[in-house]
Amino acid sequence: MVVKIVDQINDSNEVDRLWRMYAEVFEDLNSMAVQRHLMYRSEFAEVMRDPRVQKYFSLDDHGSLCGLSTYTNELTAIPLISPAYFERRWPDLYAQRKIWYCGFVAVFPSGRANRSFAELVEAMYLTAAAQNGIIGLDFCQFNDDERRMSRVIRAMLQRLSGGVRAQCVDQQSYWMYEFPDAA
Repeated sequence: MVVKIVDQINDSNEVDRLWRMYAEVFEDLNSMAVQRHLMYRSEFAEVMRDPRVQKYFSLDDHGSLCGLSTYTNELTAIPLISPAYFERRWPDLYAQRKIWYCGFVAVFPSGRANRSFAELVEAMYLTAAAQNGIIGLDFCQFNDDERRMSRVIRAMLQRLSGGVRAQCVDQQSYWMYEFPDAA
C-alpha cells in the first residue's frame, strides 16, 4: 500500500470517481448524525479543486484506490470550522501555519480498510510532525461512541509519536423539544 498526496484535482472524471467512493463511504453515516456528514457534490468538487487542501490517496499494490482523506493547514479552506478559534487558542502555531485539520478520512469497508486507514493517518501525522504542528479533526457522537474514533486515533498517534496528548476542545449538542400533541 502507498499513500500519494495531491494538491489539486481538476479532471472531472477523476472527481466523479472520487465522489462515488466518498458518497458510498459516508452515505450511511449521514443519517446517524444531526450535522450533515456528506458534502454536496458541488462542495466535494470544490474541495478536490482547492490547492489549499491536500488530498491523500491510499492505493493498493495494483494502484487501486482504497482510501481518501483531506488535510490542510490553511484553516480558511475548511467551511465548518472557525479559524478565529484556532488563532485565539494557539496564536503562535496559527501564525506559523502549524495547525493541521483533517476534513475526512474515507476508506472502503473491505479487508484493506484498517491498513488503508492506518496508512492515511500515518501520512497526515508525518506531515504535521515534520513541522512540530498539531492536528485537529472532528467526530460525530455515533463515530465516537460506536467506533471509538477518538481512542483509535489517539492510540495510533501514540504508537507513531511515542507520546501524544489528546483533548476534546469543543462539543456541540443538538436538542429536540417535543410536545405531547406533536408526538
